[in-house]
Amino acid sequence: MRANRRSPDSPCSLLLLSAEFENTMPSRKFGLNLVVVLAIAALFSGIWALYNRPVTAPDWPEQISGFSFSPFRQGQDPQNNTYPNDEEIRSDLELLSKHTDNIRTYSVDGTLADIPRLAEEFGLRVTLGIWISNDEVRNAREIARAIELANTSRSVVRVVVGNEALFREEITADKLIEYLDYVRSKVKVPVTTSEQWHIWEKYPELGQHSDLIAAHVLPYWEFIPMKDSTEFVLERARDLKNLFPKKPLLLSEVGWPSNGRMRGGADASQADQAIYLRTLVNTLNAKGYSYFVIEAFDQPWKISDEGSVGAYWGVYNLDRNPKFNLTGPVVAIPQWRLLAIGSVVMALLSLALLLIDGSALRQNGRTFLTFVAFAGGSALVWIGYDYSQQYSTWFSLTVGLLLGVGALGVFIVLLTEAHELAEAVWTRVRRRPFRPIVGESDYRPKVSIHVPCYNEPPEMVKQTLDALARLDYPDFEVLLIDNNTKDPAVWEPVQAYCEQLGPRFRFFHVAPLAGFKGGALNYILPHTAPDAEVVAVIDSDYCVDPNWLKHMVPHFADPSIAVVQSPQDYRDGTESTFKKLCYAEYKGFFHIGMVTRNDRNAIIQHGTMTMIRRKVMDELQWADWTICEDAELGLRVFEKGYQAAYAYDSYGKGLMPDTFIDYKKQRFRWSYGAIQIMKGHAKSLFGRDSTLKRGQRYHFIAGWLPWIADGLNIFFTAGALLWSAAMIIVPQRVDPPLLIFAIPPLALFVFKIGKILFLYQRNVGVNLKDAFCAAVAGLALSHTIAKAVLYGAFTTSIPFFRTPKMRSSHGFMVALAEAREEVFLMLLLWGAAAGIALVQGLPSADVKFWITTLLVQSLPYLAALIMAMLSSLPKPKEDEAPETAPA
Repeated sequence: MRANRRSPDSPCSLLLLSAEFENTMPSRKFGLNLVVVLAIAALFSGIWALYNRPVTAPDWPEQISGFSFSPFRQGQDPQNNTYPNDEEIRSDLELLSKHTDNIRTYSVDGTLADIPRLAEEFGLRVTLGIWISNDEVRNAREIARAIELANTSRSVVRVVVGNEALFREEITADKLIEYLDYVRSKVKVPVTTSEQWHIWEKYPELGQHSDLIAAHVLPYWEFIPMKDSTEFVLERARDLKNLFPKKPLLLSEVGWPSNGRMRGGADASQADQAIYLRTLVNTLNAKGYSYFVIEAFDQPWKISDEGSVGAYWGVYNLDRNPKFNLTGPVVAIPQWRLLAIGSVVMALLSLALLLIDGSALRQNGRTFLTFVAFAGGSALVWIGYDYSQQYSTWFSLTVGLLLGVGALGVFIVLLTEAHELAEAVWTRVRRRPFRPIVGESDYRPKVSIHVPCYNEPPEMVKQTLDALARLDYPDFEVLLIDNNTKDPAVWEPVQAYCEQLGPRFRFFHVAPLAGFKGGALNYILPHTAPDAEVVAVIDSDYCVDPNWLKHMVPHFADPSIAVVQSPQDYRDGTESTFKKLCYAEYKGFFHIGMVTRNDRNAIIQHGTMTMIRRKVMDELQWADWTICEDAELGLRVFEKGYQAAYAYDSYGKGLMPDTFIDYKKQRFRWSYGAIQIMKGHAKSLFGRDSTLKRGQRYHFIAGWLPWIADGLNIFFTAGALLWSAAMIIVPQRVDPPLLIFAIPPLALFVFKIGKILFLYQRNVGVNLKDAFCAAVAGLALSHTIAKAVLYGAFTTSIPFFRTPKMRSSHGFMVALAEAREEVFLMLLLWGAAAGIALVQGLPSADVKFWITTLLVQSLPYLAALIMAMLSSLPKPKEDEAPETAPA
């Protein structure tokens, strides 16, 4: 028995243990994933809880000294002569009578003149306001009506002639004194005017013509943090008592807004309003001050005069519900638990989509995506909640809808960017690795290499032909198609050189020939050797490696493979600083995006260094309706159920654009073509009955989403400039946009730059400096991509334009003209930022944040200017000629 027992270390035992371990791996992986999700959910729920931790504040007293009372409701506005009716006013007065026996009004126009009569029903005393402005006819009317009410209504206990009329500079001090003296001579109750505390200090003579000092002390407007505001009010009250020792003091406006812009350390929030008011009214009660809390009810109509914050000074909202608990702890967002649950649900839905095919991701990748999903979900919920606290107009609803769509779009793009990062960094093994087949292979079919050419420098094309002649492959042909080149001096030398290279090289010159590059390639398909099984395509500036066919063609031994693609690469990346930046930017797509796409058989076919199975090429042909016939053909290959192989080893190097304008034209063509393809294949990409697999649809849509985001960013820039212009022209009426307008695009910008700097170092193998160069080059194309997306959305076709090669550098002014649109927008954004700083100063965080947003928004345009300037620098003499063989 003992002799038959296996040692625990025997090979069979190890195999059994390994099998048991593998069988338990899925459950262990699920358990670990669940733990991570729960931990991150707990983290973000904890953040919600931390932000909404209860804060102790004194309970609201049974009685306060008084409320400022404006009874306007939704859609009512004294500036449009729309006033509440008596029943609405009566309802408001009944509610206020439970907390005070004093109210203050501001005008006697319209039905506001009924307030003293209605106030008597509830035992309320009225401090009657007369609105004084630069309209003397209205002033006279208001004064006459107020005198009548003061002399006939028992509820009127004092009259206030004017509210901040001197502060608004709508009247002179002498004229106001004249009004004060007149009203005092006509009524028996005390008379005063109501101004900000510093106006009383500026015009102390007002005290001689007033029966009491009615001062506004509003720390929010003076950038005082909430925690210091109660003491600020008491200090100003003491100053006024010292200045007017023989006059009674009335703090005719004290309050704090619940929403709106920040002013220095003063944050307009519901929690700060609750803490401040509950603390202040108890303090003022204890010290025996008379005061009016501004105000009883929110008044959205004030936005036009005071900015967005003007709507939110009420203790009650527009629906007559208290905006905060009058007793017990204060919580910033009372509904935070519901919002936290909503953010968890949104995060889990996003995560479920991201991890549908995430089996190859290591745990770090799944953890990263979980964190991003929860961060994005929480941000979206917070944005939605914050915007829901605003009072709605047709304009705000429109803006809110656009903001919501924009925020959702940013969230989607952010998730796709994060997904690519995770799959590039934390994939265990590549699911579809296609390494070069370097050993001997029995599969060596004939290859027909097609070289499209249009108006290219003959010497450059000869270098391409020389490299093809050196291919180490037994059976291939080269067909060069020159389409529409008019100058015989350009194409005839190439024709002669093909004849010199022998019968393997055939030259075709056709003019006219329609259909762009795709039309030229279709033209030579019938001329392809009948026994060729593979069609390969390279651009006329590419010098291929001798092993290209030998290492790549054997992949076609798999009958399911229809396309074999090698990356684009360039041999002139060290020729100039401009090309160094371009080269760094190009590499990212081929060493990051294409690698992750290949795992799901979803690469973007590009028109050089590509091979297509001959029978598939004959079946599908090149499209002549799009300027990106290569990517379009690749999508149709997938629609037919074929597969593509991508090997990220470089087997050919071409030439990059020599000038910034050519660099932009090339990217414009790619971006415009992408939108053409999305429109032309909309049913396949977005429809329900599609032959594309889920991963293929995802990558084609997600891969082009960042370009679409660039297109939409034009509208953000335009809106930012218009809003900034309004802030400069009418600074008192237009506040900086709410932070929720700027945070999503800024967050996406920061994430994308961080992703580039990280991935280029890790996956492309460049240093931080080159990664930064790639970011600059990529940013420089943002405006070009945006225009291409918009053109693509609203047009069906544009002329094909080639990317010229071997052009000489040009002067500074020409380079500046190449980036004139970007420079113009950059200067507008800089001017807007400077104008806001000069007009509004830098008093508060939201102004600083908006200026920062404008400056960040200008970075892509600055990058374009830098790239244009770099492209204008002369090339070093030793680098003027490109290499004649691949490096």
